[in-house]
Amino acid sequence: MFKHALDRTDTAYLSLFTSNDAAALFRLIDRNREHLGAWLRIPDMTLTEEDSAGFIKRTRLRYAQEEGYWLGIWFQGDLAGSIGYCDIDLGNRKAEIGYWLGQEYEGNGLITKAVNVLIEHAFEQLGLNKVEIGAATENRRSRAIPEKLGFQREGELRDYEFLNGRFLHRVMYGLRAAEWKSRDIQQD
Repeated sequence: MFKHALDRTDTAYLSLFTSNDAAALFRLIDRNREHLGAWLRIPDMTLTEEDSAGFIKRTRLRYAQEEGYWLGIWFQGDLAGSIGYCDIDLGNRKAEIGYWLGQEYEGNGLITKAVNVLIEHAFEQLGLNKVEIGAATENRRSRAIPEKLGFQREGELRDYEFLNGRFLHRVMYGLRAAEWKSRDIQQD
């Protein structure tokens, strides 16, 4: 999966990051430091364009090793965010999806469409049994995605992460292949 359209007009698509994307990735994160930093460590780990280049190199290596990877979310020619498999556990036939979006691109349905693509890929191409998504308890926008897509809330991990001088709890959601397939049948 190197490029996958998210709509029929090809104005929104996913693609595996290349080294040429480092500058765009850095600029997007830099513009959204406060927005992303409320829930993620990404801004703290991305201080230069070289940090973005290193991230891209690592994610391409993880892609080659089938351990997980991150894709760029592109919208109207601009890098809008990223989505990926934080971890692919082939032995246990599951994966965790993570995502983030620049604030200026919210409200276009990009994350919902992108998560759908990764769910389908996990179940249809990778033959996985389960997809998980975790989000900070207070991050309502991020939690709305798995809830909208039929994931089951499986629990809350207290004090999961220490960020910005405070502990964040994390809600975990799960979706099994059989649940996804029965949802498809119900919609036909």
